[in-house]
Amino acid sequence: MMSNYLLEIGLEEMPAHLVTASERQLAERVSDFLKENRVNFKNIVRFSTPRRLAVLVEDIAEQSEAMDEEVKGPAAKIAKDNEGNWSKAIQGFSRGQGLTPDDLELRGDYYYATKHTEGVATADVLKNIGAEVIEKMQFSTYMKWGNNSFLFVRPIQWIVSLLDVAVVDFDLLDVKAGRKSRGHRFLANRAIELVDARLYEKALQDNFVIAYAPARKLLVAQEIQKLADKHGWEVELHADLLEEVNNIVEWPTAFVGNFDEKYLAVPEEVLVTSMRDNQRYFELHTKEGKLAPHFISVRNGNDEHMDNVIKGNEKVLVARLEDAEFFWREDQKLKIDDLVKKLEKVTFHAKIGSLTEHMARTKAIAAKLAPFAELSDAEKADVARAADIYKFDLLTNMVNEFDELQGVMGEKYALLAGENENVATAIREHYMPTSAEGALPESKVGAVLAVADKLDSILSFFSAGLIPSGSNDPYALRRAAQGLIRILEKFDWQLDLAEFILEMEYENKEQVLEFVQGRIQKMLLDSKVRHDIVDAVIHASHFNIVSMLETAQVINEHKDHEPFKPAMENVGRVINLVKKAENLSNQVDSSLFENEQEKELARVVESLKADWLSLNNALRFRSIVHSMTPAISQFFEHTMVMAEDEKVRANRLNLLGQLVELTATLADFSLINTK
Repeated sequence: MMSNYLLEIGLEEMPAHLVTASERQLAERVSDFLKENRVNFKNIVRFSTPRRLAVLVEDIAEQSEAMDEEVKGPAAKIAKDNEGNWSKAIQGFSRGQGLTPDDLELRGDYYYATKHTEGVATADVLKNIGAEVIEKMQFSTYMKWGNNSFLFVRPIQWIVSLLDVAVVDFDLLDVKAGRKSRGHRFLANRAIELVDARLYEKALQDNFVIAYAPARKLLVAQEIQKLADKHGWEVELHADLLEEVNNIVEWPTAFVGNFDEKYLAVPEEVLVTSMRDNQRYFELHTKEGKLAPHFISVRNGNDEHMDNVIKGNEKVLVARLEDAEFFWREDQKLKIDDLVKKLEKVTFHAKIGSLTEHMARTKAIAAKLAPFAELSDAEKADVARAADIYKFDLLTNMVNEFDELQGVMGEKYALLAGENENVATAIREHYMPTSAEGALPESKVGAVLAVADKLDSILSFFSAGLIPSGSNDPYALRRAAQGLIRILEKFDWQLDLAEFILEMEYENKEQVLEFVQGRIQKMLLDSKVRHDIVDAVIHASHFNIVSMLETAQVINEHKDHEPFKPAMENVGRVINLVKKAENLSNQVDSSLFENEQEKELARVVESLKADWLSLNNALRFRSIVHSMTPAISQFFEHTMVMAEDEKVRANRLNLLGQLVELTATLADFSLINTK
């Protein structure tokens, strides 16, 4: 017979951004706990609100599975002494297994202990869930309360622990697990005595709590869309905002608020930032795509006294819009060149220097990038001008108040000041991407400035010894590196990063390359490229980021093809021979060839050398597999590389060295696992 187990942790309100992750963590830890204790179950349903994290374990077994475990013990030759008595080694081993030496079984040259563990009642197993699950949860933000040393995301107020209708007792600090949950803080601020674990969701809903987050999110979305449709507005249900709103309510009710049309004279981005980012409102547009002087928000409660709620929200928003309108007017009185001059006194970092110095280094890197981006003379001039001024908006009133608008306001103020569109766009785009998977620059000028800015940031912080370690990355250098990689890939800029930074006056450049390698490795592993293939491509002879990404995907796509394994084995054998060789030369003397297979391999290598630069990575890899590998195979079958004649041996290694020189531009194929 199967049962259902409910665990609910009641809390003070959690920050919205921690709710979903905490809900997922609780379910994963409960699952792992049950599996480790051999308690079978069918499914785990997750629940969360700002005030609770819960799981319902469906069809949980009445007891854990019994287990027979075999443990290998000492060898037979040391199990007994010369008089035939059990040795201390065998006695210690058997005692550690809860057995006697006579209980052990001799199999071959070793003794084995077979331990049988009976199943345990699930209710008894679950009594440890507080210590083994709840106390071991980890968060990015903790709180300590009372005189306890225990830390949790927020103070624990109650715990429900029900196996069907029975309470599974355990204590956590001064909280005793029981059957009492709580309803909505305002609409049903009372204890709820849960009768049966299966009735959890219904019992909470009767007390104005929708505990199942997907159902609550669907209701939020439906209410918002219903109001928008009613008034003929267009609304975008931004996924991040919808998630955040869902995690601050237990009983959602949507409503419409309004603001004066005069504020529409302020740039839309400012108004949207005030509504969406600062107040968690959904902005609205007309059917023609223009921003409407209205918004939709969601309250944590029902529709009682809604007029007061609407007025309160409108009042808060208008205060912010008043500030925005004032800043917009005042900032237009400022001059870009005056603001740029003031950047000399703004510190980029105490160990690195001012923003002016950062911009100057970025300008130099951007100029060096121009040939790779194939910029026209006009575009080079635009990059230079953008690099001279691109941080000026950090000193504007608007960005000081709404730092999310840095770059965005720079573009607008630059256009108002008469800068050309390429320069203005680059000022906005140099911040992109603003998140791991965020949008990338669209213009070449903006992309060059973005790469240059990110590269100087990484190089400068590394030079100053401010290097990310573990999860610690206060200057977001990992995000900068990932952004740099993604931009290079998007624009297909064939840049060898090692060569590019070699002559620059920065310290710790080797560490920078390893750091960028690490980001490439993570991106490829996240895209399901096999680990050994990733290792092979990041150890190519050139640090060409675009080539690494492309080659990894090409090899990964071919890894299950029939010719792949023999090709990698043959090329890997060549590479290993060349790695051991000394004093290799690029000179190959055809007069020293002793068989047709040697001549054929040389012909294939020469042919590929002639075409190599004109081939893309996919064609290069196919050439290795279908042209180079058969010739290598025949060469090894008929030729002794390590010939006794020193000149012949050296000539053959030189030939193989030329082959490796080609393959190494793609990857170190000796690192490919063919087993």
